Order: sequence, then structure tokens, then C-alpha cells
Amino acid sequence: MHTLKSIAFLLLATVSTFGLAQSSTSSKLHPWQAPPPRVAAEAYFTNLKDGDRIETPYLLKFGLSGGWGLAPIANKGSERSGHHHLLVNRDLPLNFKEALPFNDQYIHFGKGQMETVLTLAPGTYTLRMLLADQNHLPHFVYSKPATITVTKKNDTDPKTLVVPGISLQLPQTVVKSPAPLHVQFHASGFNVAQRAQRLADSGHFRLTVTPGSGAPAVMDFVNGQTEVWLAPPAGSYSLKLELLDNTDPSKQKTAPASASVRVE
Repeated sequence: MHTLKSIAFLLLATVSTFGLAQSSTSSKLHPWQAPPPRVAAEAYFTNLKDGDRIETPYLLKFGLSGGWGLAPIANKGSERSGHHHLLVNRDLPLNFKEALPFNDQYIHFGKGQMETVLTLAPGTYTLRMLLADQNHLPHFVYSKPATITVTKKNDTDPKTLVVPGISLQLPQTVVKSPAPLHVQFHASGFNVAQRAQRLADSGHFRLTVTPGSGAPAVMDFVNGQTEVWLAPPAGSYSLKLELLDNTDPSKQKTAPASASVRVE
């Protein structure tokens, strides 16, 4: 008989192939889009890792891989979508067919948020991300546990840590071909959703990659995706990230973010 852990592994290994994971970015993929190195989709922390020592308040940021997208609970999203949950000192649920509870150990981000401000008291904590659907039923999309130590709690007003805007997070700005480039998107103070949900207080990402010469590549992430892997030809590129209004995609929710990369 399969254990829950083995069943979860089999599901993760089968639902996140490149074709499925990336098909939702647009009706047709741009040739520069590359398959993610990891087959399994996962929710993850973009600025926190196991063993970190932090002071609170701390702005914690979330990521989502494998072509999955954010979909607020206000309006049902398509397949391969959900909203983030932060588990504090809790293991993954034993029953993935039961809705997650609402309490201080299961923190829901049902509006499509990509971050939260931790206000934990000093001590040791184990944190984990878990994606769930509009009914709060978990998907098999989650992070590894991160055990951290809060060394101090400061008097900083948590609201001052949230500066509305979007940003590009590039673990590398120089890439040796054919290794793919990981591009992560982040929205602070804004909600991310699928364009089809048409929620007034949400947006979706658009990335424009412009080479030194030639036509730019425009990629719309209409299903709430928050990252992409790219493998363009050798050369220098400028990247522009926009957050487009889901009720009027001709409007931007905030100022664009930009970055530069080089592929050698």
C-alpha cells in the first residue's frame, strides 16, 4: 500500500511536465521560454531558507513554480491555480481532501498576495508554504520546511515594510548558455490573479525581453504565474516587467520594473 508521502511524490512527478506547466502563459509559448529544471511544481520562499536567523517584523516573500498561477478565492480560477498558505509549526495535512483550518498556524492569502509581514516573537519556528484551491483544499504543491530562528522583535511598524510596487528577482545576471535563466516576479502591496477572473483589485504580469538588436519578446502571464525560465540566444538583454489590470489590461497597476542580463 502506498503511503501518503509516496502518493504525493507520484502526483508531483506527473502533473508538472513542461508542456502542462507552461501552456497557460499564453496561447503560444515564445521560443525563448525553457522548461524548468525541476519537474515537480512547488510553492516556495524567495527570501528565506532553512537555518536563517532573522529579526521581526520581516517581509516574507512567496514564489510559485511549474507553471502554476495565483487565483484569489473571490472568483474560481482555472486548473493549476490556487492561493498561498503559510503553515507555522505544522506538518503537511494528512488528508488533502479536507479544507485547511483558519488559525494562527494556517495563514491564508486568498486575495492573491505574494508576501506577508512576519511578527513572530523570538524563538525557533518551522515554516512551510502550501497552495490550495478556492475551497481551501490543498494541492500537492508545497515547499520544503524551513526552520528559522527569530533573534529579536523590533518596534518597527509592520506597515512600513510594505512598499507598493513590483520587482524582478534574478538569481543570476550573467548566464552561461545553454543553462536557463530563472526570472521571478514579485508584487508588493498588489494582488495577482488570472486575467479571466476579472477582479478589479488584481493584476497579471507581462514580461518584455528586448535584445540589443531585433524584435522584443513579449510574454503575458495571464493565468497568474509568477516566474519563468528563459533560454534566449547569446547576447545582452533588457527586461521590463509590468503588472496589468485584470479589468482593463491596457492599464498598469503600478510602475514597471526593469533589469539587464547577459547570456554568454
